[in-house]
Amino acid sequence: MNGIDVQAKGVRRPRWAAGFSSFLRGALGEMRVRNWEVSVLLCNDAVMKDLNRRYRGRNESTDVLSFRQADGGTQGHAGTAGDIVISLDTLRRNAAAMGVSEEEELKRLGVHGLLHLAGMDHGPGKGGAMLALQERIVERLAGARIGAGRSRR
Repeated sequence: MNGIDVQAKGVRRPRWAAGFSSFLRGALGEMRVRNWEVSVLLCNDAVMKDLNRRYRGRNESTDVLSFRQADGGTQGHAGTAGDIVISLDTLRRNAAAMGVSEEEELKRLGVHGLLHLAGMDHGPGKGGAMLALQERIVERLAGARIGAGRSRR
């Protein structure tokens, strides 16, 4: 079984955190990953900006960061896969800009983070396969309800 721990920093821990944890376990099932431990931190832009500056040298917030651990994080292998950090401030702006619900954007960012933990990348020349898989997983789990945010559609 996959373990997902959702915490918050700089924001109140959302009531829907357990629903998001359940969604991510479903996404790992779609990825055919077993026995992963993943930590998720939901935060604001200030916390994200600090992490992005410290670990990526970028003095700006971003929507999602993933940090793979040495003993896990490869598809199909057990262990501590790593950490995913999601800025709820950036998530809200992204959802509004793309005309999607905050819940849909949360799903997309969660799956995106999991795929990075699985070793996938979307850098120059690499992004097509990862982003296509991300959208397939989000579509397969479209009926899963987390209870996050306001609807934009």
